[in-house]
Amino acid sequence: MTKKPAKIAAKKPAKKAAASLRDDGESIALMEPMVVSEGSPGRTKVTELAFELSKASAAFRASMPSGLIVPLADLVRSMNCYYSNLIEGHNTHPVDIEKAIHNDLSADPKKRDLQLEAKAHIAVQRWIDEGNLDGRELKTEGILELHRKFTALLPDDLQWVEDPKTGKRVRVMPGELRRNDTKVGLHIAVSPGAILRFLARFEGVYDSLGKFDRVLAAGPMHHRLLWIHPFADGNGRVTRLMSYAVLRSSLETGGLWSISRGLARNVDDYRRHLAECDLKRRNDLDGRGHLGEAALASFAEFFLTVCLDQVKFMEGLMQPKALQERISRWAAEEIGYGRLPANAPRVLDAILFKGSLPRSEVASVIGQSERSARNVTTALSAEGVIFSAGPRDDWQLAFPAKLAPRLMPGLFP
Repeated sequence: MTKKPAKIAAKKPAKKAAASLRDDGESIALMEPMVVSEGSPGRTKVTELAFELSKASAAFRASMPSGLIVPLADLVRSMNCYYSNLIEGHNTHPVDIEKAIHNDLSADPKKRDLQLEAKAHIAVQRWIDEGNLDGRELKTEGILELHRKFTALLPDDLQWVEDPKTGKRVRVMPGELRRNDTKVGLHIAVSPGAILRFLARFEGVYDSLGKFDRVLAAGPMHHRLLWIHPFADGNGRVTRLMSYAVLRSSLETGGLWSISRGLARNVDDYRRHLAECDLKRRNDLDGRGHLGEAALASFAEFFLTVCLDQVKFMEGLMQPKALQERISRWAAEEIGYGRLPANAPRVLDAILFKGSLPRSEVASVIGQSERSARNVTTALSAEGVIFSAGPRDDWQLAFPAKLAPRLMPGLFP
């Protein structure tokens, strides 16, 4: 009962605004093809990748101890935020992102704004991870809500863009469609008044797909939303969040991996594929739609390949033996510096292999008194490598950004 009014409220402003915008009457056929057809030469490879990704993601999720899922999902949110913003040219250090989460903001206005932008991105992804977008990832009102939530949390200076024609600053209204024409590379996006029609077509095609077909179409839907370019700013971030949400629900990822790192590490190929998907079909052998199907199939293959690479990368990082060795090396150094008690590694090992450790068992793990047990967990908690949800809850492993180069090498540059 609480969600229905919110959905209605989300639709009305967009429809009212769209009614006053210029619609050049573009045919929605301009966005075809929407999926890689069964007759496409690239369909077989895309299907194979979708099957492989489905199996790899499920296996990784099943291999994770339950106690490690929450801390890893927290780290993935910071990682996703870092790389998604990096694609847009906003480089916020992972440690500064972590500080922003704890409201430790820089005195420098520009740096603080980027911290707040990162905090906004993480807040929206957490909202997705909590299931608030489930079933609405591909609906117009869900996409508008993604933009509204992200933009509303941005600092004032980041809620403005410059109109390329007039040079004037224009405020980006949260959840509202763009009111001006726009051009991205060689692609001229549809007229402002046509956006809702194209979003309706986007929803009609992609929201009707089953889970596996959504994985097959993950690349095409990613490009087509960028092609529509519904907002004055934030289209890239919103599209990557939409793709994250679709893959999360279709593959039941648990939020344990994200494509943004892979896209950022292959950003030139990413942008090249997107630009090629903007082009009209080359000839009668290039599908039957207005846009080229070969380019769409190539991007679909690229997109799923990047996803699979990220699953394998995260799975490699979380291999218990390798992770335990990295944690042990770090702990040994900290003991040498006098920052951790000598028996701290026993607690870390117990948490790693059990997934979590009840407070009542810490003393027996280290073979010492309750007081000594408290000293160990206090020291580990101060270093940020363990946490508990409450004063009586079990201890769990944490992955702070400051230790990511040691505990999770390669996660960040």
